[in-house]
Amino acid sequence: MRILVIIAIILAGSTLTSCKARKNVDDLAFAKAQSTKTPQQFKGFFNFNYDVNKGAISLEVKDLDSEFLYVHALATGLGSNDIGLDRGQLGGGVVVKWIKAGNKLLLVQPNLSYRAITENNEEQASVEEAFARSVLYGFEIKKTVDDVHTIDLTPFLLEDAHGVAQRLKSRNQGIYKIDKSRSALWMENTMAFPDNVEFQAMLTFTGEPKGSDLRSVAPDASSVSVIQHHSFVRLPDDQYEPREFHPRSGSFYTSYLDYSTPISQPIRKRLITRHRLAKKNPELAMSEPVEPIIYYLDPGTPQPVRDALIDGASWWNEAFEAAGYKNAFQVKMLPADAHPLDVRYNVIQWVHRSTRGWSYGGSITDPRTGEIIKGHVSLGSLRIRQDYMLAQGMLDKPFANGQESPEMLEMALARIRQLGAHEVGHTLGFAHNFAASMSDRASVMDYPHPKYDLKNGKIDLSDAYDTGIGEWDKLTVQYSYGDPAAGQSQEEYLQSILQKAIDQDLLFITDSDARASSGASADAHLWDSGESAVDELERILKVRQVAMKQFGLDNIPNGQPISVLEDVFVPVYFSHRYQVEAASKLLGGMRYSYAIKGDPKFTYVQKAEHEKALKVLLNTLDVNQLTIPEDLLTLFAPRSYGYNRDRESFKSQTGVAFDPVAAAVTSADITLDLMLNATRLNRIAQQEIYGDNLELSEMIEELTDKIFSNDTNTAYEQLITDRIKEQYVNKLLMATNSSSINAVVKGQILAQISRIESLLSKSSNPTDKVLLQSIEQARQHPEMIKELPVAKIPDGSPIGSCGM
Repeated sequence: MRILVIIAIILAGSTLTSCKARKNVDDLAFAKAQSTKTPQQFKGFFNFNYDVNKGAISLEVKDLDSEFLYVHALATGLGSNDIGLDRGQLGGGVVVKWIKAGNKLLLVQPNLSYRAITENNEEQASVEEAFARSVLYGFEIKKTVDDVHTIDLTPFLLEDAHGVAQRLKSRNQGIYKIDKSRSALWMENTMAFPDNVEFQAMLTFTGEPKGSDLRSVAPDASSVSVIQHHSFVRLPDDQYEPREFHPRSGSFYTSYLDYSTPISQPIRKRLITRHRLAKKNPELAMSEPVEPIIYYLDPGTPQPVRDALIDGASWWNEAFEAAGYKNAFQVKMLPADAHPLDVRYNVIQWVHRSTRGWSYGGSITDPRTGEIIKGHVSLGSLRIRQDYMLAQGMLDKPFANGQESPEMLEMALARIRQLGAHEVGHTLGFAHNFAASMSDRASVMDYPHPKYDLKNGKIDLSDAYDTGIGEWDKLTVQYSYGDPAAGQSQEEYLQSILQKAIDQDLLFITDSDARASSGASADAHLWDSGESAVDELERILKVRQVAMKQFGLDNIPNGQPISVLEDVFVPVYFSHRYQVEAASKLLGGMRYSYAIKGDPKFTYVQKAEHEKALKVLLNTLDVNQLTIPEDLLTLFAPRSYGYNRDRESFKSQTGVAFDPVAAAVTSADITLDLMLNATRLNRIAQQEIYGDNLELSEMIEELTDKIFSNDTNTAYEQLITDRIKEQYVNKLLMATNSSSINAVVKGQILAQISRIESLLSKSSNPTDKVLLQSIEQARQHPEMIKELPVAKIPDGSPIGSCGM
């Protein structure tokens, strides 16, 4: 949530609905009461004893071949966004069972990806025998009394189930292994309840640190200790009704192959993931639920963030009301004695890291049915500070006269409300909808860019983030949780919800079509705003110019080093970066939905819209857009001692001095990379044959004209222009060597390079002579063409959050 992804995490697993958070306080009192005995006895779903003298747990097993859920997680983390091992991070959740083999009990994970849903036992066996299963651990039976087998669970609990060592290795932080002498069971939150038992162990990993990330967060990077959490949970009953997945439903799904399926039907089954919810009075259009869905907020969350998160997460109740449920979704504070990783609690957890990073929502689901049992949201605590700084840079003199504008905190809390709703949405079973911003911010499941308005020449932040649940979100809740009307089949009901989305012009496009910079969808973008990507880019460029013009010393509070001013300016100067990406996707873009048979066909972006997008994108390469005002350059002094540049700072090719030319080249590089993306160029070239679409030669020619005809009035502007010409020529030369670009596109690029040669040969500019020479050298030695280094753009995403 790092997702690349992509992506929200849906973890397999389950528990009984009766395992929800009812009677939790009594259960906790019962669990802790057992720990007063010697040896300490715990009675619950599994009975077990803890021998304090041996530091060991003995588990009693009596129901062989009965499936249950095993989940592992991290109770404590490393605090590094880059390493990605967070406090409260859920790991795998899998169905397992005990099998006796001689004097051993084997903990076996069946293969649920391949099934035969039939009463024919032989058919079931044929599938089970065709695919591998996994033995997670083997235990020696210590004793057996009345068919109750006792095993030593300790070695299993001290295994690296969460894969900490592998994660450190994959992040190039070093080779680590568990030091058993420094590891032990952690009894503080080891508990037993009727439907689940919870275990913890302190694991110490030792090794030789290699990377800086681990060194930055560990007191001794050669010895790193975390607490790992294990849960054994009773599986749910068979009263839950699975619901079929549709690609336009906006839901996550779990899938498997059912080999008992008739040949005429698809063998792969897809079921949406959702919590169990049923009406007390099914005959009523509006009813309270048999049991509400309750989310609990981490009491470690500070004010005013706490109230903002409760407010934002509670927005979902409005969507459940639209689906016919009253008070079905609730948000409360986590009870004092409850543990966030107890599977009976859906939790919103406040997570600290040393650097800014992603928030994410994960779930434990039953892979057999798609039922969500535990939702767990991890919110990065530094997110609110980033939004505060976004507002700080956009406002005019927010710290004038030693005061602090309240608008900064107001905008940051508005984002926290939306963030809370967004991540909870993932744990309710909903995927990103990156097309929602095109429909008046119709979903909290989009990535929202703050909407900066211009009012009377001033930047206004009052509508930076939307409030309340969106129209799309109401439909997704209806699809996943709503009930058919009397006399209506479930299939008819679900189709009616999908039709509502069409009638309301609500489009659903998710990660696979929106994340890539080469994406073809003209409607789905991350961190964009507005119904028109092009119009919004034009608008935000105007806002950006106002923000840069008014920026000054009063954008930081009294007493802070001047160096901090440069860092606050970063999100101002690059405030258009995501809208540039959104507009670039109209070039060679397509408009489509996740269509099924009978749906409308996809279309290509029309030439007029292509040309409009091209015009605005070329404007981002104008020297007036790229030049940082000279009066600001006098404020950006060399860095103060103790306030060095970091990953979120401007990069400099001039040492301690601020480098406005490097910043301009980096900004131009955003546009150039997106417009000259290999996949995009290939697509534009092909679309020429499908009708009256944008011609590739036209696009590249206009790009050349813009870069080589930038009007410059000062030596400062000329230097920026020369550097961008150098960068552009290098990218064209690199493209001629690219294996990702087809011959047709390379032909167009070579023709443009010849045109550029002609322009350069007529110039008296010394830089142009150098460029001409580089083209000649590239022709003679194409193998020597190297990409020119560009100052890396400071970290931007996530500007708000991500469900990963």
